[in-house]
Amino acid sequence: MKRLFIILFALGISTSAFSQTDTIPVKKDTSYWLKSIEGTFALNQASFSGNWTGGGVNSVAFSAGLLARANYAKGLWSWDNNLDLLYGVVKNQGEDGRKSNDRIFIDSKVGLKAGDKWNYFFSANFLSQFAPGYRFTDTDRTLISKFANPAYFTTSLGMEYKPNEEFSLRISPFSPRFTFVTDKELYLNEPKNYGVPIGQTVRTEWLAFNLLADWNKQLSKNINLKARYQMYANYETFAFDAIDHRLDLVLAAKVSNLVSVTLTSLVIYDLDQDEKVQFSQGLGIGLVFKRGNFPEKK
Repeated sequence: MKRLFIILFALGISTSAFSQTDTIPVKKDTSYWLKSIEGTFALNQASFSGNWTGGGVNSVAFSAGLLARANYAKGLWSWDNNLDLLYGVVKNQGEDGRKSNDRIFIDSKVGLKAGDKWNYFFSANFLSQFAPGYRFTDTDRTLISKFANPAYFTTSLGMEYKPNEEFSLRISPFSPRFTFVTDKELYLNEPKNYGVPIGQTVRTEWLAFNLLADWNKQLSKNINLKARYQMYANYETFAFDAIDHRLDLVLAAKVSNLVSVTLTSLVIYDLDQDEKVQFSQGLGIGLVFKRGNFPEKK
């Protein structure tokens, strides 16, 4: 009887041990994710004495940017997510502060492999700005834009060509876009109202073609070029001069692990904003930090 008790007790201990082993939580496999975050901050300042004969104006400027990526790939499926934030201000003596950069861009894309270099995809992206924008004169300023005024929410369904990790081209013959202007009085200062009918807060373009190209090129060990081009054409109002174009460029030169020089440029052609090409450019030197597990590009 004593032996039977010992055997049953041993079996109970073994069963309990196996049971505990089965319930030990297994660490989730995150090896299918690639993530990165990159931040920049630049501060520029200039000052002159009152008797400075070379001419000049006291000024201070700053800019900050954040670029984050989280990409998942397993089997035939992929899911790419991008966050691109940029904001900058310049203040000259005797003038109001003026924006030098202002961008909010969020993009998410689900892909299904169709071949060696091709994917089916569905994507959605959001584009807007952080702060109010003004049209300046010598004596006054006029509000012409602000957060979510305008804002663009674009969805796309189509094919993606991706020959390597540096370049991708999305071709979407079906790409509904929603343009938001929530301030119903903004048209008083900006008559085009960014294409949104007066008295309404959203314009919907159901039938449209969208093309988006991304190029992230490591030109050398310390120099990187990022370019993003987007074209949007509404089938219902199609005309070559009515096609929207937007080109974002960022050229970054790494001085050290914490310091970089960055040149940014933006070119826009959109008849709902202006009949001429719009262009902006900025140059700054500042601090940079970067973390992530994306493979280093040679």
